[in-house]
Amino acid sequence: MVRMSAEERRESVIRAATSEFARGGYHGTSTETIAKRVGVSQPYLFRLFPGKKAIFLAVAERCLRDTREVFEKASEGLRGEEALHAMAEAYSQLIADQPEKLQMQLQVYVTVAAAEAAGDHEFGEMVRKGWLEIWDTVHLPLGADIGETTTFLAYGMLINTLVGMGFPPGHRVYGGIYESGQAKPSRKDADAQDADA
Repeated sequence: MVRMSAEERRESVIRAATSEFARGGYHGTSTETIAKRVGVSQPYLFRLFPGKKAIFLAVAERCLRDTREVFEKASEGLRGEEALHAMAEAYSQLIADQPEKLQMQLQVYVTVAAAEAAGDHEFGEMVRKGWLEIWDTVHLPLGADIGETTTFLAYGMLINTLVGMGFPPGHRVYGGIYESGQAKPSRKDADAQDADA
């Protein structure tokens, strides 16, 4: 049996913790659950990360970075409407293929709000930094137009909310998003939308 390096083990903790936090949130997920999922003891887990907060911060940072990288890759060499549609399509594909990424994102926002209300600003500082990086990543391909950037990200947050509530792609609640050109429904989604009307 090949032994994992500490870095490989940290990576496996981040992957396992992403799944657990996405499902249970920060307060509903124990380090014992994460350790079991990884197949390590809690003391070993705490050698890799000083505590649950550090694990959550690492997972939240990864979640934001992965989202930023999806936008970077999708918009590479594109500008304006082409970039907009490529980024919208890539993000839609990400949350369709890996729903735990969206679940984790939503858990991050809830955790930041609760931490801020309790006077703990560390979560918020890290998440705001990551969100600004996402903002900057989409801003340039959209022509550095603040209105376009705001609209794109606002529609993205609306889509996050609708998907989080369980509205399937193509449902009529997405109609305004499709009409605005923020995302183009597939023929199958358009047919499903017509059936829901």
